[in-house]
Order: sequence, then C-alpha cells, then structure tokens
Amino acid sequence: MSPFPHSALVLGLVLALVSAGAFNWSWVAQHTITSRMPRLELRRPLWSLKLLFSHRRWLAAFLVGIGGWVLYVLALRLAPLSLVQSVSAGGVGLLAVFAQRAAGERLPRREWIGVAFAVVGLVFLSGSLAGGSTGGHHGSWTAVIACFAAAGVGVLAFLGPIQPLLAPGAAWGIAAGLMYATADIGTKAVWQGGLFLALVVPIWACHVVAFTTIQMGFQRGRALATAGLSSFCTNALPILGGLTVYREHLPGGGLGALRILAFACVVVGAAAVARREPAAGAAPLAHASPR
Repeated sequence: MSPFPHSALVLGLVLALVSAGAFNWSWVAQHTITSRMPRLELRRPLWSLKLLFSHRRWLAAFLVGIGGWVLYVLALRLAPLSLVQSVSAGGVGLLAVFAQRAAGERLPRREWIGVAFAVVGLVFLSGSLAGGSTGGHHGSWTAVIACFAAAGVGVLAFLGPIQPLLAPGAAWGIAAGLMYATADIGTKAVWQGGLFLALVVPIWACHVVAFTTIQMGFQRGRALATAGLSSFCTNALPILGGLTVYREHLPGGGLGALRILAFACVVVGAAAVARREPAAGAAPLAHASPR
C-alpha cells in the first residue's frame, strides 16, 4: 500500500506542475531582463547586485523562482520523488515555450531537438527511480571534497578553453548547473552531521558562483543555452553523484538500462543545445539600455 494518501499525491503532483511552471518562467523572465541591462561586472559585485535587485521586474521574477522552489519542496513532502521529478522534467519543455514567446520568434530546430531529447531523458531518469532505494552508503569526506574539486575544475574549463567551442552563453549555463548540482550533492552529505557540517560554507559558495554565472550567462546567450543547460545539469548530475560519491547501485534489469539510456538522452540533448553554429551568429545580446 502506498505511504502517500491519494489526495496528498494529487496535491503533490499539482504543486510539482505549478513549481515547474513558476521556476522556468522565472528563468526566462530573468534572462529577458538581464540581457537588456548594462553589462554586469565581477570587478563591481555590489554595483552589479544593486543593478539586479533594484530592478522591480527582475526582483519579481526572482521571487517567483524562489516560490517555485518552495512549492517543489512541498511537492516532495506529499508525493514520491520519482513522480515529482517526472513532472519537473517537463519544465524544460515549458522553458522552451516561454523562451520562444519571450523572444517573439521561432527557436532554432536544433534547440527543440535538444529539448525533446532532454525531456525524454529526464523522464526516463525519473522512471528509473521507481524501483525505490538502490542502496548506497554515507559519502566519504574524500569523495565529497573530490566532487567539489572536480566541479571547480569543470567550471574553469568551461569558462576557459571550452567556452569558444560552444554556443554563446552555453558554457556559463553549464558552469551554473555544475555548481547547483554540486551544492545538491554536498547538501546530502551535510545531513550526515559531524565534520560534514563544515560543507555549509562551500555549498553556499557554490550557490553564489552559480547565481553569478547564470546571470552573466543571460547577457551572453539565449535562454535555452543558459537556463536550459543549467537545468539539464541540475536535474541529472545529482543522480550521477549518488552513484559516484555515495556508491548507490544501479537498479537491476530494465530500470538499470533505462537509467543509462536516460543519461545518454540528456547528454545528446545538452550537446544539441550547446552546439555552436558554424556560420556567424547574431550580435551579442547584451547592450546598455535604460530600465
């Protein structure tokens, strides 16, 4: 018998759907506004933060995103993780629809293909969780720190030598997703208590870096190349972290094969969205303009 009452299950899935809509609308709205602001500068952090948080429309969109996250947490309380994640995975499709409406033009075909692969992959990934717990252990201090270090190296690589190989803004979106995913993996370790409580500081640092990179990415690329790729990473990488950091086991049989296929679909989708067009693209999005 399911531990979730039917009424709670239905309410949880409704909250998950509303959460997905709120969160992805927030990303697109923030992208639209940030891309039209004067260029944000790392050398002027307080000025850049004031520019963002003093903009009423951006702040409203940001708060809608926070509200979406709160609804997601409530949905997890009322419904199984696999079902909530399945609904949340569809949010990537909503992001594409919102992005097309905000841009007032059709999205490139490769972006729709990438979104389709990613949505299928994330739904498969959620379906592979239907078998329940697949074991696992407490993460070792070495493994968790190695995860943070690997994410840091990845961010430097994507924002450095890899960036020119990708679509404008894509490297910034992936970097933000790496940081958000690493924060989620670290948060699981914090619940072990003891020495792991010291991870609270690097976890918050990951959120700060992720927030910074995604906002700067909004000024450099399209919504899907930034928010979309960040969403792909944030949804998929924590499950990969469970396998590598916490030594969770792949489910057996069809569910295990489904999880492998799911990751392959997400990678293909991300590659399609991140691919740089061979021809010269449009002019950079960011330009100074009055609010």
